[in-house]
Amino acid sequence: MKRDTHLVVLLLLVIGSSLASLTVWKVLASRDRALEEVNIHGLNLAQALATYSEGIVRQSSLLLLGLVERLETEGSGPAQIQRLSALVSRQEPLMPQLSGITIYDNQGHWLMSSNRPIPAGANSTDRAYFIHHRDDPSREIFIGPPIMSRSNQEWVITISRRFNDPRGEFAGVVSVTLGVENFLRLFGKIDVGQEGAIGLSHTDGTLLVRYPFREQDMGRNFSKSPIYAKYLVDRSVGTASFTSSLDGVERLYAFRKSDRLPLITTVALGKREALAAWRTEALLSAVVVTGLLGLTGLIGWFLILDIRRRTKAEDQLRGAQQQLLSSNRQLELLAMKDALTGLANRRCFDESLAMEARRAQREGTTLALMMIDIDYFKRFNDSLGHVAGDACLQTVGRIFEACVRRPSDLVARYGGEEMGVIMPDTDSDGAAVVAQLILDRLKQENIAHNTSPFGRLSVSIGIATATGSQLDHLQGLIEMADQALYNAKAFGRNQFVSGGL
Repeated sequence: MKRDTHLVVLLLLVIGSSLASLTVWKVLASRDRALEEVNIHGLNLAQALATYSEGIVRQSSLLLLGLVERLETEGSGPAQIQRLSALVSRQEPLMPQLSGITIYDNQGHWLMSSNRPIPAGANSTDRAYFIHHRDDPSREIFIGPPIMSRSNQEWVITISRRFNDPRGEFAGVVSVTLGVENFLRLFGKIDVGQEGAIGLSHTDGTLLVRYPFREQDMGRNFSKSPIYAKYLVDRSVGTASFTSSLDGVERLYAFRKSDRLPLITTVALGKREALAAWRTEALLSAVVVTGLLGLTGLIGWFLILDIRRRTKAEDQLRGAQQQLLSSNRQLELLAMKDALTGLANRRCFDESLAMEARRAQREGTTLALMMIDIDYFKRFNDSLGHVAGDACLQTVGRIFEACVRRPSDLVARYGGEEMGVIMPDTDSDGAAVVAQLILDRLKQENIAHNTSPFGRLSVSIGIATATGSQLDHLQGLIEMADQALYNAKAFGRNQFVSGGL
């Protein structure tokens, strides 16, 4: 019947583990699909934003190219600057992303500003774009880090070109400023969730624009961040999962590096938000599977109960049989124990002595027997009472058992205050060592016995040993030990005397 129960349990475990494994596999596969969809969505957004950003930069570059050609062919005198200002005022409405256009001479002085009057003494020799063009003869555009505009006090990104004089030497810089706010206005229309972020960065790791906007992040360089070092150096497009070094939020990143411009567009979606729908689906699956497992377990439980009902009578019978056997063993054990001291009783002593005598005869070993009597025990009882006398016997029994350490040895209560110790494979010298140990332990315990000449509890010990055929008559061994005990008492007690056959 137990086998039937085990089979039912095994079947339930197989069904449960299979169902749970399939559910886990399904949930994990669903999670992978959800992450893949998020990555594809992020790449599509990154592509769209990259196209938008590149378009603005290219338009700005074309505008700068036209202005630089006019400056290099017509010059940068007041009349030419006035004509350029009029031209710019007509072109600016075509590019609403522009914050302004500024022209600087080779000393950094402002020649023209499209969005406000030129401040007195305005100079930009300290700006990164001016330093770049002054020191680098390249005619390519330069995309500078985000700065606070001195004309309107807003955060802007600069796109600039150098223009030369007729001798080919540095004559100044033309700069287009793109308001960060314009980028944020577009980025903010894209739903990236509460934890999402959109970034536009230079390929050197400088952050140009980030949504949501945080002023402390403007111009920050993240070239040492894990995503830049691992992905953005050698790859032009890809996805990754990292914890942001800006705000500590774990996000799923999709990035695209421009083929023509030193720009990187990044779209990051919060991983927790991205997996919200998956978590709901996983929770629903877990609830359904848990219910199925519970129903399967309930059916299996009823089946097991039915098996148990059929085996209940047999179990009860076996229990009663075991209880009877246990009771018999307990009775047998009690029949061999002394009720007061817990030592072996006289019956056990006699049977053990006969058994050890036969073994000693077969093996040719020596059998030792000690008979021990508590000195002046009657006086102890008379002075302190039988309750104290019983406690004394129990204490002495524990001391004897502690001194007789071998499992093969036996300490028994022979009768009254007399004890017997059977020690197989022990000669008289070995028995003497044990006897002396008993005497020493009793002396250490120092059990008070005021009516004894010693002032404490003591014992007298008689030792007898026999070998081979000497063990044919066990009564003779016992009598020899009793005679040795008598001699120990005659010699003044609190000592042991050895004898032999």
